[in-house]
Amino acid sequence: MNEPIVVGFDGSPESHAAMGWAAREALRTGRRLELVRAWPWPESHVLGREDALRWSRAELAQQEAAVRARHEGLATTSRQVTDHPATVLAAAGQGAAMLVLGSRGLSTLQGFLIGSVSHEVLARAACPVVLVRPPSDASAGTGRDAEGGGGTGVMLWLDLRRPCDAVVEFAFEAAASRSAPLSVRHAWDVPGGREYLGFVSAGPLEDAAAAEARRNLDATLRRWRGLYPEVDTVVGTVRGSAARALVTAAAGADLLVLGRHIRRSSLGAHVGPVTHAAVHHVACPVAVVPYR
Repeated sequence: MNEPIVVGFDGSPESHAAMGWAAREALRTGRRLELVRAWPWPESHVLGREDALRWSRAELAQQEAAVRARHEGLATTSRQVTDHPATVLAAAGQGAAMLVLGSRGLSTLQGFLIGSVSHEVLARAACPVVLVRPPSDASAGTGRDAEGGGGTGVMLWLDLRRPCDAVVEFAFEAAASRSAPLSVRHAWDVPGGREYLGFVSAGPLEDAAAAEARRNLDATLRRWRGLYPEVDTVVGTVRGSAARALVTAAAGADLLVLGRHIRRSSLGAHVGPVTHAAVHHVACPVAVVPYR
């Protein structure tokens, strides 16, 4: 429990929403909350820089005091670092239990507008990253944060092609700490080439693929259900694209949890299509857990 929950603060409504969510999570889990602000203009010759730095530090201290006053018993620290925001936040996540960032809504159809900073941090962070949308946004409808609760519980989407214990553990722990149910989903499809099969053979192949997907999902969760017997777990599979299905399925959730396979390419770190769909179109807080 030594690792803090780190929240990125920049004074925006989105960062205030992230700070509130992170404070409640820190109280719930008994962790320290650390507010981190990145000062993106390191050049010392900029006119008015020192005054702006003092104002920024004062605002950060004020926010730390305010969040401590609103959440009795919460241990807090804060710091301001002069560097590019993505660099600061990714570094802060190195020793964190999780990193919480705000996301800006555009509309109920467009969902999140995740900026270049958030996208870079999401792709680089070594710890789970939680993206939080403001509880109420005139241009985007209502985010599913409210005061942390009131929804259908925690939802976990799993990709079973690789071991993903870190993702499963995060979801079970989140559900246990909230005394909330956990809904687990996995998307499947039949092997490629089914378009060349006859009508008679297609049905049995689909049935076999569905049954195998459910067996694999149950096997993956068996140990975790034993470790968290208090968590009411509902398991299901969905045929087709997870990126499409999870947007609808997570509409009433308090928290959506999914994994990000850590991989590098010639273009650098990146997120997959399912994560991309979730952070752009799901209204509730989204936790993205890295795993190898």
